[in-house]
Amino acid sequence: MVTPLIELRDVSVGYRHRPVFTHLSLSIDEGRFAGIVGPTGSGKTTLLNTVLGTVRPHAGEVLIGGRPLGRSRPGEVGYVPQLETVDWSFPVTVEQVILMGLYVNRRRLPWPSREERRRVAQIAEELGISTCLSHHIRNISGGQQQRAFLARALINHPRLLVLDEPTSGVDIKTQHDVLHLLHQLNRQGITILLTTHDLNAVAAHLPWVICFNQGVIAEGPPREVFTPEVLSRTYGGELAVFDHQGHLLIAHATTGS
Repeated sequence: MVTPLIELRDVSVGYRHRPVFTHLSLSIDEGRFAGIVGPTGSGKTTLLNTVLGTVRPHAGEVLIGGRPLGRSRPGEVGYVPQLETVDWSFPVTVEQVILMGLYVNRRRLPWPSREERRRVAQIAEELGISTCLSHHIRNISGGQQQRAFLARALINHPRLLVLDEPTSGVDIKTQHDVLHLLHQLNRQGITILLTTHDLNAVAAHLPWVICFNQGVIAEGPPREVFTPEVLSRTYGGELAVFDHQGHLLIAHATTGS
């Protein structure tokens, strides 16, 4: 029987008395590969931050693996931020970025051990960035940057991987490569939760979608959830849904004169 890895029970979150969402209950099963979609300002990133524990609810309870959030094991959750939020002027190499992931385990040594360096080399090889380890993080491609931060999140063997807009700001091929890589990680047993604005990428690649706008509008497989009615309720406007040779396509609806 599949058990939830993430549980939000009657959770309310807001900033300076402005609610973002209230009385939210949501569970995500272990092994799920899920995407959260919704308009800007709908609370998607706040929801991720609530799962990560960087935003504290005013009410309700968040559990990871059946334990209250503050009692989850260090390194159990890996996080990949939006690339747009990274300070690319910070003097750090790809190897150093990956090693930063070790500090969530509250390690005390100021330098990496031989075993830790081996782990970095192994994960860099698996993600196809082994030739970039000595490069400054700003001097590699967008796809390589995404993989470097993914490696940082994976170095502790997390059960849950959380990504904020992992396909934003990269080209179509890189989007495909990143999502294909996430599928591989999911097949290895990692539960994946991400946010994205790209409805067509979700329709093509993700098995589970959560339409969110200050609360869950609908969730399920994209073919069941991506309907004009649900998308209208989510985005507050009309979106057209087409089936093109077995593939869902979503576009802004247009009206003739």
